[in-house]
Amino acid sequence: MLSGRRRAVVWTLIVVASLIAFASVLTTWVDRQMLDTQSWEDASAELIEDPEVREAVSVYLVDELYANVDVASGLAERLPADFQPLAGTLAGALRQPATNAVERLLDSPRVQQVWINANAVAQEKLANVLENETGSGITTGNGVVTVDLGELVQTLGAELGLPAAALDRIPPDAGEFEVMRSDQLAAAQAGVRSVQVLSTWLLVLVLGLYALAIFLARGARRETLRNVGCAFALVGLSVLVVRRLAGNYAVDALAQPSSEDSGTRVWLIGTSILAQIGWAAVLYGAVMALGALLAGPHRAAIAVRGWIAPTLNERPALAWAAVAAVYLGLIAWGPTHALRTLWGIALLAALIVAGIVALRHQTLRERELEVAAANGPVAVRVTGPPVGSSSS
Repeated sequence: MLSGRRRAVVWTLIVVASLIAFASVLTTWVDRQMLDTQSWEDASAELIEDPEVREAVSVYLVDELYANVDVASGLAERLPADFQPLAGTLAGALRQPATNAVERLLDSPRVQQVWINANAVAQEKLANVLENETGSGITTGNGVVTVDLGELVQTLGAELGLPAAALDRIPPDAGEFEVMRSDQLAAAQAGVRSVQVLSTWLLVLVLGLYALAIFLARGARRETLRNVGCAFALVGLSVLVVRRLAGNYAVDALAQPSSEDSGTRVWLIGTSILAQIGWAAVLYGAVMALGALLAGPHRAAIAVRGWIAPTLNERPALAWAAVAAVYLGLIAWGPTHALRTLWGIALLAALIVAGIVALRHQTLRERELEVAAANGPVAVRVTGPPVGSSSS
């Protein structure tokens, strides 16, 4: 049993490690979502494939077109002289059909690729600025990072039948919206430098603190491993809850009532990696906690160990093959981002191997104890002195 002081130290390590783990999850999400080009492009593709987002983007593009082009004059140039006075009415009547047309347009692979490319360029500029580098014509001293949807505005104008002269009058910044200004760079660059360092080392620190807690819990390591697993799962659940609450707050604060649905979808897609990390923490915590429970003295655990012991001890190759098949199937499925990264795959493999090895040693010891208990009395009758004899 642990002394009161040692138990307090172990629990302090678990609590501190769990708090750091929560911070590690957030920094890892920022690093992967904001600075990883492939993750950004994947999120952009998922956004434009979402109907709610496509509707919001179509409304924005039509608004940009009408704000930067005299649509009525453009239509008047193409109408017969007798119908030119109706150009203004026709331009207003075309606004909603134009929005519907843009939604259909955004559903085509060609236009979706234009959207993805525009977002990829914006991400490259953002990463260059945040990492204090120069790229794509952006300098860290006076850079303004924008997403440029001007090509989509031009495409929309052409689809509506506007003449080339009217399209040429569209300003170069039509369809651009700002992501970051130069006066925000200092704080953002400092934050990114911290994120890049912390996203790696915080995880190492967390695992080290958990391992230290288990090492110090001599005599109660199984219970401590269970507690660590539960704490890890609790961190993952906390991340999922915070993601939901923060999303509700952000959408309520930033989105118009008419665009709350699309705002919610943007938040959920933009934080999908955060959700995957949270679920991965739940998965790893559950594996540790279940492993500790399986090694425990409870009747159900003893029954399960007794059921798997013959295969695990007498046919270990079959047991390892079954475990490997389940593991490889899980990796092929890749339900979380962690299971699609090298460190996540390696961490899960290490947990599984350590658990199987420990379980096999435990079942072997239990088998030896059973054999000793069964043969002990027989050995005494066979090797003891005959009844009635005396020793000299």
